[in-house]
Amino acid sequence: MSEASAVRVIGLWASPFVIRVLIALKLKGVEYEFVEEVVGKKSELLLRSNPVHKKIPVLLHHGKPISESLVIVQYVDEAWSSAAPDILPADPYTRAIHRFWAQYIDDKLPPAIRTIKGTDDGDKEQAAGQLSAALQLVEAAFVELSQGKSYFGGDAVGYLDIALVSHVGWVKAVEKIAGVALLDEAKVPNLAAWAGRLCAHAAVADAIPDADKFVEFSVKYGSFSKPINSGAK
Repeated sequence: MSEASAVRVIGLWASPFVIRVLIALKLKGVEYEFVEEVVGKKSELLLRSNPVHKKIPVLLHHGKPISESLVIVQYVDEAWSSAAPDILPADPYTRAIHRFWAQYIDDKLPPAIRTIKGTDDGDKEQAAGQLSAALQLVEAAFVELSQGKSYFGGDAVGYLDIALVSHVGWVKAVEKIAGVALLDEAKVPNLAAWAGRLCAHAAVADAIPDADKFVEFSVKYGSFSKPINSGAK
């Protein structure tokens, strides 16, 4: 069995939760096969591999399924521990803080993004304000955790970098959809610079298409994007 066939990712390119799994694998230099779902449907492979939540992404490693994107990222870090870089911080306290902020990001960003792009009902202006406020808190966390270096993980891309950058494509897309400034140099200068650096990184660039592609996806599959994207984790 080839390495690529030994590692399979079930997902959809537009899901931020799938994107972070692909980035983690690319960082570790792991070859994989991407098994793309059809928008609005759940394949038999997905249902069989994740019978509890029935959500993307799922990582299949030698046929064994692992679900939940942040769980998968940690698994990738541990299963390929000999491959640099280490994704999770070595220090237990720092690791806990990074996990805290990763969960905060997943709690705050996706609901606001879905409201702004019209997938979920709600006040778009209020959602934009909530998203902007969340990014400003994450900006402060970046300043503290990066300690003047390029990434949340320091000199190398790490767990929290992966957790946040996976949402950048949709943040930029809703900026275009709603005409709002969110990841803006005037509001969050450090995060804006970080996003520019990280989106150009070799492990990230191919996983996050241009914002226009996300906009096109939202227009084409608006009625289906909720179960595919908000359902993914």
